[in-house]
Order: sequence, then structure tokens, then C-alpha cells
Amino acid sequence: MGLSTLAPKSRTTTSSTASAGASSSASSAAPVPTGRRDTDGMAVASFVLGLLGLLVLNLFLGPIAIVLAGIALLRGTGRKGRAMLGLGLGVADLVVLAVLMSMDNTVSWGLAG
Repeated sequence: MGLSTLAPKSRTTTSSTASAGASSSASSAAPVPTGRRDTDGMAVASFVLGLLGLLVLNLFLGPIAIVLAGIALLRGTGRKGRAMLGLGLGVADLVVLAVLMSMDNTVSWGLAG
């Protein structure tokens, strides 16, 4: 009987000690502000959209990449290089669109000719 009453107490003290340790380690780690995470996501999204825009839908994806990169840079993203790449790729999307449209002399373009 003495062992059965001691076992739950030791489990509760271990779990309370573990939860206290978890809360102290969680409080020691500095949380990332929500706004900073959003701007990092915008920087990555501008890079991905700019890269995709080189292949398809550059009329739409290029300006979106430029806007997302600009907002991320203005808000102070931690991924400035990624945002700058997104900005450059967004501009490159529009340049590729302009060059291919001038070669075809039409508003639309295609690689097949």
C-alpha cells in the first residue's frame, strides 16, 4: 500500500518538475514577433513568385513579387537577400515579358512560336 501511494506522488512531482522545466526553457527562448515572421514569409514568397514568373504568368507574378519584396523590405525583414532576389526576379519577369512580346509583335507570347 505504501508503494502505490508513493508512485503517483513521484509521478506528479516529476511531471510538475518537467512542466516547470519546459516552461522555464520556453520563457528563456525569445519568441519571434509575429510581424517579423510575416515579413520573412513575404520575402520568401516574393522570391518563389519571381522565380515562377520567369516561366509562366509573368504579367501577374512579376508585379506581385515586386510588391511583396517591397513590403518585406520596408517592414524590415530578416531575409533581406531573399527579398532583394524576389525584387530582382519580379523586375526580370517584366523585362522577359517585354522582350518576348516585342519579338512576337503581340500582347501575348509563347515559346512554341
